[in-house]
Amino acid sequence: MTRTAIVTGSAQGIGRGIAERLARDGLSVTLADLPANKDALAEAARMITKAGGTCRTAFADVSDQSQVDALVADHVAALGGLDVMVANAGVTLIARFMDTTPEILNRTFDINFKGVFHCYAAAARQMIAQGRGGRLIAACSISGHKGGDWVSAYVASKFAVRGLTQSVALELAPHGITANVYSPGMVDTPMYQEIDRMVTEREGTPRGSQIRKMAATIPMGRFATPADIANVVSFLASEDSAYVTGQSLVVDGGIYMN
Repeated sequence: MTRTAIVTGSAQGIGRGIAERLARDGLSVTLADLPANKDALAEAARMITKAGGTCRTAFADVSDQSQVDALVADHVAALGGLDVMVANAGVTLIARFMDTTPEILNRTFDINFKGVFHCYAAAARQMIAQGRGGRLIAACSISGHKGGDWVSAYVASKFAVRGLTQSVALELAPHGITANVYSPGMVDTPMYQEIDRMVTEREGTPRGSQIRKMAATIPMGRFATPADIANVVSFLASEDSAYVTGQSLVVDGGIYMN
């Protein structure tokens, strides 16, 4: 029986890289994202299919539990079951702590934390009903291990994801369901280009200077690629990780060392 996976936030960046890798691993994958990203989502699915993978697309706002429930139900109806949930969707809203508004805080937690909670809950219900275990995997960050300036709300949301994942891992272990997170450092994606734009505009510094400043802190001397992160998620989604649960695998080129 072919194993299946859902990857949220998979129209571009890390999520797309993860979906492509899981499809290459032989899983049938539902790529999920917001309707606003429909063109990028369709292109990601087209490339997976062209490479010989099996995939489909769906729309869901992970901050809305009902949409996530519908996403899982739709996936199961189409593909027959669910083995891997990758709760990848997230946002990074840049603001100094004293400039962080309730709107920034709420939106960050609605997507980064509640989105993971909703994905875990919907997927776990299905996996328990199936009775064959499963893999719950979520996006954390090195910001879920250490604080940073300009991102206090983001840091708090990622620490919360780690705590949730450890608790879920404990409760679902008797069902053979593991729960783990991957914690990227700096990744060459549009998100980091946007961070550079926002920070340099606010500080009055040249474009690209924030990217160079961040890159200089990486012992391995380069930003990660989406494939670097996808390789780790591939392991967490595989049968090889059956005895790994409640963990955060940091993928950052040596910035933060456990």
